Amino acid sequence: MTPLEPLVDIPALPAPEPGMNWRSLNRFDKSDRGENFYLTCLQYGQHLWQRRLPARAILCLDRAWGADLSGSESVLTQWPMPYEALVYLLRNAPEDAFLGNPRVHFQHYADRLGKPRREQRKWRAWACWALTRATLPELPSDPRHKVVEPNAEEIERQLGKWGHPGEVELWRKALLAK
Repeated sequence: MTPLEPLVDIPALPAPEPGMNWRSLNRFDKSDRGENFYLTCLQYGQHLWQRRLPARAILCLDRAWGADLSGSESVLTQWPMPYEALVYLLRNAPEDAFLGNPRVHFQHYADRLGKPRREQRKWRAWACWALTRATLPELPSDPRHKVVEPNAEEIERQLGKWGHPGEVELWRKALLAK
């Protein structure tokens, strides 16, 4: 058996801490979802990517988008919301690694979110759904999941309402780069 070629790190994500594992995120309780949680989600996402686990890395990015941040935190200056990282991951996921269907994932995720910050997280999920559709247009939707899929203008409007300052521009940049 030949060894698998290492993956190039996702440029828009920080390097992981040595020895990361599932406990790296589980150490944060529900009341501690700020800057450190956000950064750890990004690092652990990179860690999972390096281990050829792109579907699990996407789930880690989901958690980063759900961090309790106001938008003014210093971590966002160096590591902005990971829309660019998602597009990179979708474009570069190895064919032999499990990616699942991120389009269906984000479709379901956007429609089923609860508190806290439901609207913010919902529109970020729709933004990721749009990025996935643009990057991997061959992925089908879930025809059994009856939901109104928003257009780009609605996503932009709602992300502008619920997201951080400058978040729409980050998303648009990733959408155009797809």
